[in-house]
Amino acid sequence: MTYDPNNVFAKILRGEIPCKKVYEDDFALAFHDINPRAPVHVLVIPKGPYVSMADFTLKAPAELVAGFIRAVGTVARQLGVEEQGYRILANSGANAHQEVPHLHIHIFAGRPLGPMLVERK
Repeated sequence: MTYDPNNVFAKILRGEIPCKKVYEDDFALAFHDINPRAPVHVLVIPKGPYVSMADFTLKAPAELVAGFIRAVGTVARQLGVEEQGYRILANSGANAHQEVPHLHIHIFAGRPLGPMLVERK
């Protein structure tokens, strides 16, 4: 998957599309998902043109990688989801059902989330 500078998250970063912002710093932007899958469903995206975690950790400067990961933790704390628990998820590629070619971390919380994957027999 190649980076598309006109993807929806790139447009959100540029301010062309509004979002319900939760957090922003020099490294990341966090906002509520428009189609939530849990009572708390927030997306955290890095500020830069990265398709996946592999792409990000290969190409991004170390301070951006560290700042982005710290932002994910900061958002979880600000959302108040640590005590009851939360899930973070980053899809990468077609088999993982990545829909937007911009690295994004989902934070899910607010109810029991159940098992991550269903066992196939």
